[in-house]
Amino acid sequence: MLHPQVTAADSLRRRPPADLDPVERLAATRAAMEEAVDLECGPAIPLPVVVDLDADGVPCRLYANRPDAPLLVYVHGGGWCYGSIETVDRVCRRIADRSGCAVLSVGYRLAPEHVYPAALDDVETVLSFVRKNPIGVDPSRLAIGGDSAGAQLATIVARRQRDAATPLDQQILIYPALDPMTASESYAGLGEYGLDRASMRLAWETYVPERMRRLSPDVAIFATADLAGMPPTLIITAEYDVLRDEGADYADALATAGVPVVHTRYMGMNHGFARKLAVIDAARAATDQVAASLRAALTF
Repeated sequence: MLHPQVTAADSLRRRPPADLDPVERLAATRAAMEEAVDLECGPAIPLPVVVDLDADGVPCRLYANRPDAPLLVYVHGGGWCYGSIETVDRVCRRIADRSGCAVLSVGYRLAPEHVYPAALDDVETVLSFVRKNPIGVDPSRLAIGGDSAGAQLATIVARRQRDAATPLDQQILIYPALDPMTASESYAGLGEYGLDRASMRLAWETYVPERMRRLSPDVAIFATADLAGMPPTLIITAEYDVLRDEGADYADALATAGVPVVHTRYMGMNHGFARKLAVIDAARAATDQVAASLRAALTF
């Protein structure tokens, strides 16, 4: 059963009028997401360090409780078209506050203005910047994570870092979008709960307009021949989310490849629940699970 807190949360955000053209709808949806941050996500937890950075041209925001902390590079969701540093600000603050790790939130370029591989390049630029520049963190203890489209970018970057012999220490994937073909069974039965197959197909097509590129390992992680050596992984999925099955399938694939993986499904939840800290109890539980996982993996 869908949790009543999810239904209540869904009423907080302004919905764009149905008669807008695609450009107007994109702008209105982006604006509505930003406007709803305080209502959905609550007040900002104060931290000793909250500073905006330029990581070789990529805007970022650093959250930290102490110097030389391990670092999570966090990549926001939004179908590669929406979202920003601001829309995940409260989540990043809570993770930093509870994990003992610093968090660096990435303001990557969005589609359709900047299609693949712009967002992927931006995340890799940030990782390179972190490793080369003193920003007050310990780059030898480094994790990557994100939600939805951000989780897709995170795990592709983690695979590329593995292949470059610069492996990361952990990946955190919150309801990751992993299947450009939208073929999972969950698409057939869960499309009425806020995200559907048509919306995901449009997101993939907008991010990667060239169809054949959507089948490459730098877009579809399931096209990767070998997942051995990927970082230990936490995957969070939601019961009423069309992306649920691909997240579970990825957890199984990682486990088969010998990668330590924890997969937690939050019952009664839908896509996007984890950032709505002000109104959904499970959002706070999920964020705290992320923090605990990071603390266990990185604060050695």
